Amino acid sequence: MTRHCSAVRLFAIAAATALLPALAVQAQDPRVGLKTGFRDAGEAIKHLELVSHTPKPDGWFNPQQLGDFAFANSDLAFQKNLVFQGGWRGWQAWDISNPKAPVLRKAFVCQGGQGDLSVYGKLLFMSVEDLGGRMDCGVQGVFDTVSTERFRGVRIFDISDIDNPKQVAAVQTCRGSHTHTLVTDPKDKANVYVYVQGTGPVRSPNELAGCHNTTDANSALFRIEVIKVPLAAPQSAEIVNMPRIFADGQGNVAGLWQGGAHGDGTQSSGRTDQCHDITAYPEIGLAAGACSGNGILLDIKDPANPKRIDEVIDPNFAYWHSATFNNAGTTVLFTDEWGGGTAPRCRASDKPTWGANALFTLGSNRQLKQVGYYKLPAAQADTENCVAHNGSLIPVPGRDIMAQAWYQGGMSIFDFTNPAKPVEIAYFDRGPIANELTLAGYWSTYWYNGHIIGSEIGRGLDIFALQPSEFLSANEIEAAKLVKVDELNPQLQTKIVWPAAFPVARSYVDQLARNDALSDTRIAAINKSLDAAEKASGSARKGGLTLLASQLASDVSKSTEPARVRALIDAVKALAK
Repeated sequence: MTRHCSAVRLFAIAAATALLPALAVQAQDPRVGLKTGFRDAGEAIKHLELVSHTPKPDGWFNPQQLGDFAFANSDLAFQKNLVFQGGWRGWQAWDISNPKAPVLRKAFVCQGGQGDLSVYGKLLFMSVEDLGGRMDCGVQGVFDTVSTERFRGVRIFDISDIDNPKQVAAVQTCRGSHTHTLVTDPKDKANVYVYVQGTGPVRSPNELAGCHNTTDANSALFRIEVIKVPLAAPQSAEIVNMPRIFADGQGNVAGLWQGGAHGDGTQSSGRTDQCHDITAYPEIGLAAGACSGNGILLDIKDPANPKRIDEVIDPNFAYWHSATFNNAGTTVLFTDEWGGGTAPRCRASDKPTWGANALFTLGSNRQLKQVGYYKLPAAQADTENCVAHNGSLIPVPGRDIMAQAWYQGGMSIFDFTNPAKPVEIAYFDRGPIANELTLAGYWSTYWYNGHIIGSEIGRGLDIFALQPSEFLSANEIEAAKLVKVDELNPQLQTKIVWPAAFPVARSYVDQLARNDALSDTRIAAINKSLDAAEKASGSARKGGLTLLASQLASDVSKSTEPARVRALIDAVKALAK
């Protein structure tokens, strides 16, 4: 596919910037001017409860250098009651059965880079990119120019015995694995796939055959690797494809953004020869790639052979970093990691469209259209590294809500149901970790089975609970808690499905009331019917719910939000079954 980022599309993107307010700098925002400290920083919180803060264990931080990359925490993966926390030193597994008091279940030293993780069944996958990574997980590094001891790629561990994890495979790649994406195939239960995103320097062909730092068809740039992992024999994992997802219609492997600035007052972004993150959503057959100078959309119906179907450019983006779909697959949110995560990019003087989220709608034609931006609305200090980073959806029915990390900007929770007008609804922030710019803050914040888990780079692990507010009702929070999964991986989205339950139906009623989409009298009558049905049982409950569903049909045409009324009808019918 050839590039089609026309001047019209660029104009539309630029025009969307007018939708954004300036960063909040008013003293009344509690996040402005918080006290500095490692263990005793000031905190600001709104519509959340900090359930627990668990400091890093001994040996996993450097008290003489708080921002030491060698001890930084990175991303999270989840399985049942365990949270797996990656990092430069290795990975930790936390038992959060009691979220008020997480217990360190296993600390496994294995260096080689930021150590992003995914988990599937008895397997744990770990990204390794640094030049010092070793096959044996050793901490002594690798010093030979060409070494058989060096490992850069994806490690696979058997964690069926969490106390004794075993590395069962180590798949080498030319650029290593900065991040990776676990991809499942709904039609293939025997295998999983791993998309490898390498951003590091290309290895010498003398060290790993086939690695060439060129721009021709032999290049190790301008591609991703696809690893196929047989679940019954993970030791046989191997690269099965190296798709040229940046190629143009003429076969030029370097077919997308060539690097540089977009004009006066724009960002300068690097050449698109890599993806930083790819988020897969197998149930809709799509993936979204954040790829240096471009955002791309991939068809992954055949996960071993991803195909690019659209690409976009944003002159406000310095580095396309990550992507998130809404549950319906009709909105895609891309993040811009301006400054690489180590710079202060949320100051009052920084543009609200730089280092932000860009929101795109995705129509039936599978083309991306930019409609808005969202950036942390509270200005941060020069001593706080801050920019858009990793987050996930909070499963509130009928709404698109995300919890997102902003490094030392803390966590911001916002509603992007209307992607042209995202609105913050809750937050948590700590003051700077030191009196000078020092790496710290949230790498990621994810909703998992009723709580929000935050990976704090320099301080440890945090767990939060949502609190009711004018933005979010108790019913909506309860409905979100009803969604339970056995596993969660950051770059693998799965369809959120709510059970038949009264909080789900009441969530839609609360939303109709909040948005003045039905009259107060009608809202009261619906709630009265739901209350009566919940107290009843058997045929009386079914009859009451069936009657309510039929009555709601007449509300569709009367409401300013007919789609939400239809969703309420479906929820009531589900309760009646």
